Amino acid sequence: MENIRRFLLLLLCFGMVSCGETASERTKKDVGSNPSEVNQKTLPKLPSGRYNVAFLIMDGVYNTELTAPYDIFQHTVFRENIKPMNVFTVANTRGPITTFEGLRILPDFNYVKDSLPKIDILVVPSAEHHLDSDLEDKVMIAFVQKAAKQARFVTSHCDGAFVLAKAGLLDHVVATTFPSDIGTMRNMFPELDIREDVLFVHDGKYITSAGGAKSFEAALYLCEYLYGKEIARSLAGGLVIDWNLEKVPHLIINQ
Repeated sequence: MENIRRFLLLLLCFGMVSCGETASERTKKDVGSNPSEVNQKTLPKLPSGRYNVAFLIMDGVYNTELTAPYDIFQHTVFRENIKPMNVFTVANTRGPITTFEGLRILPDFNYVKDSLPKIDILVVPSAEHHLDSDLEDKVMIAFVQKAAKQARFVTSHCDGAFVLAKAGLLDHVVATTFPSDIGTMRNMFPELDIREDVLFVHDGKYITSAGGAKSFEAALYLCEYLYGKEIARSLAGGLVIDWNLEKVPHLIINQ
């Protein structure tokens, strides 16, 4: 009986010590006390041998222009005998981003502070202030310029084209944007060749799209360009999309 009482007393003492630990103390035990180590452990794992696809997000980003290409590209990991895509988000913070529709997202990388992986494909979805205050964000514009230099493809959806234009990336490129903003873009950037009545334009490494639900079409086109028709149709079928490039109004200037 005495042994049992001692055993129960030890359990009680152990429980008091464990419960007395703060969450931060337990975290330090688990991951170490170095803040950079904690930060590093939360970065996404990006398997090698894949295309790295970065989605630029910020407060006011529109859900569809972000999630449509994200869904298409992420599903490439479920297809065999291709080079699939690592998809991840980048922002000027690791804190929550709130989309225009109110969805809260935690970015994978902070392009201001984090060491970023090589970006093969840069995706610029539309955001609420891409026609005004976002274009004055010099740090963001500089990031887009730098990422575009190393990227194999740079894509925009809806008013994301305004960011590319502000970065000087469309100076010698045919492009498009959200249909009702074509006039605004032509007035803001009169030297650019902005086309209408098409859902997307492919010119060199740049693919610009009208955005909205048609962001799916531009993403599927890039997959068809990289992987062929059968893979593109398979990806579309997985999202119940009837995909046929020949039926999609588009313009290919230079591949």
